[in-house]
Amino acid sequence: MGLTKTEIFTQKQNRLATLFKVLGHPARIAILQHIINQKACICNDLVEELGLAQATISQHLKELKNIGIIKGSIEGKSVCYCIDNTVWKSIQAELGSFFIQDITSESCC
Repeated sequence: MGLTKTEIFTQKQNRLATLFKVLGHPARIAILQHIINQKACICNDLVEELGLAQATISQHLKELKNIGIIKGSIEGKSVCYCIDNTVWKSIQAELGSFFIQDITSESCC
């Protein structure tokens, strides 16, 4: 099998691209904002809050959990999610180091 496109980029470039891809959906941003605004773990109230189907919310939660930005626990039929503070700070640093790069140049288009 041939070389995959991700293999020609650095691990850092691939990580940033993954973060941007996961964070690039407005429903995921809304989910994160809701959890942050609650200042506590949330349990099964996203369907009413966001107006999306449970299956859709579950898929978005899965993507957020895959990058580690949220963590969850299952208690009976209740699934609770909260922000993983360590991962949140790590993502802040990763995105910050990307956006803090100096783009000043002598010539411009």
